[in-house]
Amino acid sequence: MQKQSGFTLIELVIVVVILGFLAVTAIPKFLDLTDQAKQANIEGMAGGFATGVSLARAQWEAEARPTDSGSRNVVDYDGTLVLLTTQDTANGIRGGYIVSSLNGDNDGATLGTGFGASNCLDIWNSILQQPPVSTTSIDTLNDVPSTNYFVTNSGTGSDALCHYFLKETLNKDASGAFVTPSGTLTGIGNSFTYRPATSEVIVYINN
Repeated sequence: MQKQSGFTLIELVIVVVILGFLAVTAIPKFLDLTDQAKQANIEGMAGGFATGVSLARAQWEAEARPTDSGSRNVVDYDGTLVLLTTQDTANGIRGGYIVSSLNGDNDGATLGTGFGASNCLDIWNSILQQPPVSTTSIDTLNDVPSTNYFVTNSGTGSDALCHYFLKETLNKDASGAFVTPSGTLTGIGNSFTYRPATSEVIVYINN
């Protein structure tokens, strides 16, 4: 008669303990890598965005600062006609930085009240060759899984800013839905801002 063999109880306990130790050491590493990936995502997008803004400005300069029939600064950037800021030295606005596509929802060339979140979304889609899906609507952000970025704006003139938030780092409410960022950028999530008056791009890492 053939003798049957198997694991003893003590062997099973030892295996479970070893797996427990592995989990304790591996999970923090995994979480750390997740955070690093989120940080790399926003930094990469901000870098590509800033490069696109600079290239559009350089092309405008190279083409002797073209304007449209309304004397607005424009340039054909990779097949897309984009609208650029109007020089206003007294108010701290430099000319030649993108504020929307030429067919954008708002003019915004002087960064007045006509400059809004739709301009910021238009800039995103115009300046990046294959932009991640983004929205200015928090409902769309929650309802459409393929949406990756939330876009808002603040201020006017030299203080006008576009805010681009990485979806997965935004705060959630009690039901688990993403909430619209408000207040300062500290502690809200990973994001970057674009200041059309000067082309300044700043990255914020909070997650």
